[in-house]
Order: sequence, then C-alpha cells, then structure tokens
Amino acid sequence: MHIRAPAILVSARPHGETAVIARLLTEAHGLVAGYVAGGRGRQLRPVVIPGNLVDLELRAKSDSQLPFARLELIASRGPWLGEPLPAAAIGWVTALTASTLPERNAYPNLYSALVAVLAAICQAPSARGWLPGLVAYEALLLRELGYGGAQPPAEAGLEALLEMFAAQGPPIERYLLADHRSDVMAARTMLRERLGRMKA
Repeated sequence: MHIRAPAILVSARPHGETAVIARLLTEAHGLVAGYVAGGRGRQLRPVVIPGNLVDLELRAKSDSQLPFARLELIASRGPWLGEPLPAAAIGWVTALTASTLPERNAYPNLYSALVAVLAAICQAPSARGWLPGLVAYEALLLRELGYGGAQPPAEAGLEALLEMFAAQGPPIERYLLADHRSDVMAARTMLRERLGRMKA
C-alpha cells in the first residue's frame, strides 16, 4: 500500500519512547492510521498536532501491517491552541472525527467540511464566525453515518446556533460514541461551557 495525499491529522497517540500513532483523514481514502517515527521529537512535535493539515505519505508492505507515515506540515493550528475557545473547538471536531469514522472509508464531503471548519476557526474574528460551520459539520457527520442531522439555517443567530449545538449532543453521544471507551464528550462539554459564556 502506498498513499500520498493531503490529510488532516485528527489524533496522535504516543507509542514507545519517541514515536506516535497518528490518525489522519484524507479525501480519497478516508480515515487512515500510521506509525510516525520520532513523532514526539523536537522536529516533528509541532507537526503532529490534531487539526494540522499535512502532506501525508503512507507506506505498508501488507494490509495487516500498520503503515509507516511521513508527514510534512501544510497548515498549522498550533498558534490557536493558546486561545481557549478555538482550542476547544479544534479539540472537539478532531476527537469526534477520529472516534466515529470507520477506517479506510472515503467521506469526501466530511473531509471538505472539516478543512473548511478548521480554517474558519482559525480565521474568523470570533466564534460567531465559525459556530455555524461547526454545527453543520456535526449534522453532516450524523447524516453521513445514517443518523439524520439538521442543517442550520443560514440566517440562524447565536442563540439558535447554541440551541442546535445543545440539541445535537445527545444523538452524537447515543449513536456515534456509545461504544467509545474514552470520554470524547468531555471535549464537547468544555466547548459548550465556553460557548455559553458568549451570552453572558
């Protein structure tokens, strides 16, 4: 197997002393996992950040072997991880994606939507600019996996968007994350609390 494509890094788990097992979303190949040698070293640590857009090269000698991944940074989300609200949003959408999609099933619409949401989180002057995209991404994920999900109206205000965001939590937890061992919803709870402060 040999894949070369742009990819969104959605999770990175330490492996051994210096390596990382990365999970990445690609447009044509869906979610893929790879072994990143030296992923926790000084050179690659800034690259192996969830939310980063990377140039991925994935190689494996057989389908049963965990592929080796080489990553080159295209766009970094690192500068926004020091900001509480953008950091919580990036953490949630990447954790949700990594935890719910089956591996090696292409979801080109989800890939395009996640690229757009991450760009909006980092470029919009406030959460009002990216919250519609985040709510729409959750709804698209629910629809793509067969569980419905309503698209937010284009003219929805902050209050309506926060209500939609709250309403989508239970179906995400019940249908998409029911069998997941780690508490992925904790990232969403943190984001919801931070978004709630916008009304204060």
